[in-house]
Amino acid sequence: MTDGARAEAGGARCRVDVGADGGYEWRLIAQNGRVVAVSAGTEDTYARCLAEFGEVCARAGQLSGGVQHAPGGNGWIWVLRDADGRSVAASARSYERYSTCRAACERFRLLLGELGGVTGSCP
Repeated sequence: MTDGARAEAGGARCRVDVGADGGYEWRLIAQNGRVVAVSAGTEDTYARCLAEFGEVCARAGQLSGGVQHAPGGNGWIWVLRDADGRSVAASARSYERYSTCRAACERFRLLLGELGGVTGSCP
């Protein structure tokens, strides 16, 4: 992945990267360096990806979804969807315990509230 953009608030930062398929993806990194969440899909341009992350932040309180079994049934992941039912954010990894995954999803929601004021990024 190639490093793209960064938007920061409260010690967390959003990175926009180019994936193996050439699409742009965002990932939210906590102050401790751990990836908290990733985009659930890819965008065809850097600008669209950054705008998508901005929409996720702006609509944090309206996102639905939650914890579900990981593909293959091993562990738990969380996925959040917009008002149209489209997946927009997901856990960066699977969790062994349901309760740990649910807590990680709630931490992401809280972090989005802090990032809501971010309007741009730093290259």
